Amino acid sequence: MGIVAKIKSNPRLKQLVLRMIAPKRNPRPRLLVRWILNPLKHKKGKGAVIRRNSRIDVFPWNRFEIGNLTTIESFCTVNNGSGAVLLGDKVRVGIGSVIIGPVKMGHGSGLGQHVFVSGFNHGYADGNKNSSDQALDIRPTVIEDEAHIGANSVVLAGVTIGRNCQVGAGSVVTKDIPPYSVAVGNPARVIKQFNHHTGEWERVTQKKALTI
Repeated sequence: MGIVAKIKSNPRLKQLVLRMIAPKRNPRPRLLVRWILNPLKHKKGKGAVIRRNSRIDVFPWNRFEIGNLTTIESFCTVNNGSGAVLLGDKVRVGIGSVIIGPVKMGHGSGLGQHVFVSGFNHGYADGNKNSSDQALDIRPTVIEDEAHIGANSVVLAGVTIGRNCQVGAGSVVTKDIPPYSVAVGNPARVIKQFNHHTGEWERVTQKKALTI
């Protein structure tokens, strides 16, 4: 039995290891994890930049990878406690944005300022229990290559935003957005799609957008 399997199979040992990684009531990696273990465990591409005043709460049990020339701007929060956070090459995460895994961002994609992207919701199936004591509803979120999300937007768990999409500022994305679309509003809806034959962005009806 490997060391990881041994830890998982022993509840007391598992709790001890978790306490060594993060305090019980402050789910943030301890300094030893942030300074020594994480640099060895997680991948940071050539030329990638993480501003020092960002909060990178990443744990060793899930992946955290940023590609070449990717930038995480100041005052951002990144957390992979519930799932991997994978950022491709030349990704830009704008000032004050929050990414809570599982989240994957493709090459050349970007978030504006103060964007919230999450890969889970708090479970609330049992109305007699505090939602913080219930299992998380984990649904990976994907932002594909060259897609960009405007400032102050929210991207909910389980959503896929297709490649080369543009999501307007202040939007709340609750459903998948097809590739090469412009989406705006709360909830976000597709208002334009790129026509590869004409080389132009064309306005579409909601019915047409949902069938592409």
